[in-house]
Amino acid sequence: MDDISPNKILDDEPEGHAEASLGRQRRLHLVATAFSLSILALSIFVLARTFAAVRWWDLRQALAATGWDQIALAGFFSCVSYAALTGYDALALRQLALRVPFGRTALASFTSYAISFTLGFPLITGGTVRYWIYSQSGLTAGKVASLTIVAGLTFWLGMALVIGVSLLADPAGLADIDHLKVWVNTLIGAGILLAIAVWLYWGARGQRRIRVKGMSLELPGFWLTLGQMALGVVDVCAAAAVLFALLPRGSALSFLDFAGTYAFACLIGIASNAPGGIGAFEVTMLKSTPAPSPEAMLASLLMFRAIYYLIPFVLAMAMLGAHEIMKRWPSLRADMSKGGD
Repeated sequence: MDDISPNKILDDEPEGHAEASLGRQRRLHLVATAFSLSILALSIFVLARTFAAVRWWDLRQALAATGWDQIALAGFFSCVSYAALTGYDALALRQLALRVPFGRTALASFTSYAISFTLGFPLITGGTVRYWIYSQSGLTAGKVASLTIVAGLTFWLGMALVIGVSLLADPAGLADIDHLKVWVNTLIGAGILLAIAVWLYWGARGQRRIRVKGMSLELPGFWLTLGQMALGVVDVCAAAAVLFALLPRGSALSFLDFAGTYAFACLIGIASNAPGGIGAFEVTMLKSTPAPSPEAMLASLLMFRAIYYLIPFVLAMAMLGAHEIMKRWPSLRADMSKGGD
């Protein structure tokens, strides 16, 4: 099966079936695009109305009221989240039996995530950065693509586990976001956790080879999948803790309830296809998180964007520049020495 190319499979299919399959794919793509644009348009509309009602002096006061202890705590949790993200690539490399120095792995994963979070289009921006760095260790484009798939699976496992537990622990609280009945949320949460258990059972059986866009890929086994889930949960919870630390003082939210809300907001942001989920994420958090005022919550969100997105993005660009200089320095120094002679 692994020796059969996707083109050969398509050639063996009747022409009518192939055309029907392509037609279905185009229709699904159009529906998904329309859905994403609808979320984005609605988010921009709601966010514009929110900004129109904001009293800018109150927003400045809310920003000034954010303590340095809150900023330091948010910075710490941001570091924890990005450290977990470097683990995504490390586990993926182990699964693919690829040897890359951890320093290069950490550089590739941190810079690719920091840049794609801010610019969006992760397959293009993050994939380009990953390939640029990992190709220096001999990884082909296909291996980097496989690594990206396995690393992405880590994120989705962690996200699914956080949402599943949140739906079971507080189905009523999350009903304010999805507008479903409490018992429906409970069933969805139980279904998500059951699906994760089935995934673990399937991973323990040994045969886990699938085809993704023409590539044959063996997925992680039971213990590596548990490691993926643990890393994913740490990443999602640490990212949620960044914003939780920046909430106005005196907020009565429990972290478990907030983490579930944060995860849902991230999903809506991902569905919008906007860079970093900007707009859709903010609208969801503004509408679902209790705060003394819209200005207070907006101040927390602005600080979150600066600490979790902007600062890592600037740092990633600086690290890539330094990495390129260090890589070219020996040849540059040799050229300078020749010029001096």
